[in-house]
Amino acid sequence: MHVHTCLSPCGDLEMSPKKIAAQARKLDIGIIGICDHNTAENVPAVMRAGETVGVVVLPGMEVCTREEIHVLAIFGTLHAAFNLQAMVYGHLSAKNNPDVFGIQVVANEFDEVIGFQDRLLIGAADVSLEQIVEAIHQLEGIAIASHIDRESYSVISQLGFIPEPVTFDALELTRHIRNSKARDRFGRSKDYPFVRNSDAHLLEDIGKNTSEYLLERPTFEEIRKALRGEHGRMVYEG
Repeated sequence: MHVHTCLSPCGDLEMSPKKIAAQARKLDIGIIGICDHNTAENVPAVMRAGETVGVVVLPGMEVCTREEIHVLAIFGTLHAAFNLQAMVYGHLSAKNNPDVFGIQVVANEFDEVIGFQDRLLIGAADVSLEQIVEAIHQLEGIAIASHIDRESYSVISQLGFIPEPVTFDALELTRHIRNSKARDRFGRSKDYPFVRNSDAHLLEDIGKNTSEYLLERPTFEEIRKALRGEHGRMVYEG
């Protein structure tokens, strides 16, 4: 649920739509979420590439808030993802310097370069954490706190706690912490399911940290039910 493409300035140029889909298929991963920094422009191409190899690709993005907190936004439709992108773009003022941050490549499903994004996608949008989570939910999306055990760009590293007005749908852990330790360490964690994602910026990182879901079918709505523990769906937290 957390894979970057070559559009993210920190993403390797090998993270092209066709190669990402092929790598997921090779590893027998059924569902991936494309979550580039502050943008969803490469999502359609990965979705089309996924269709050709039988991998379900959910549209999303990883938003960096005013507080420099990363939040994953996962959606059931491209329309919703692009609505959030429009909001975020409206609050990104800085321009990218390719010599400093790298190029931000927009590609198609055949891995052809079709353009470049000149906004500084690695920067923070001038929107608060509370506003972003509220916007994600208004667009019927899933809001996940990114890599909460990291020492930078997480809600815990930036604030020290999960603020009461904010309601996430899940908390993301890296592969460096056990679930039991995370439950003890992070306040309010008992209120949320934990998920594990690769946060892949390189092809070889895809699948290094994954979650297993009990679903009826590989869809966004089934993922939502699993995160809520509805109708027998669940996320395995072993």
